[in-house]
Amino acid sequence: MSEHIHDASCDHDHEDDIFIVTDENGVEHEMVMVYTFEANDRAYAVLLDRNDVEADGVIFRIEEENDEAFLASIEDEEEWDRVVQIYNEIVEEQQEQS
Repeated sequence: MSEHIHDASCDHDHEDDIFIVTDENGVEHEMVMVYTFEANDRAYAVLLDRNDVEADGVIFRIEEENDEAFLASIEDEEEWDRVVQIYNEIVEEQQEQS
């Protein structure tokens, strides 16, 4: 698990954490996994567009099947709201510690 929130000011490489994500318009984006966290016994990942540092991050649920991990969209609105709230609390907490 990542220990801090990553952004454009990071001074280390994330080449191993690049994913191709297709948006709702069918456009592919190179996304970088910058943070992982757990909520309600489930793991989540925050991805940022590698080529657009101004874009908002995207949160995916990390699923495991047959010892393989993959990213899944969060379709349930209640789960989404809960996960975003938890992530925002993590960000606030880390900003206070900085």
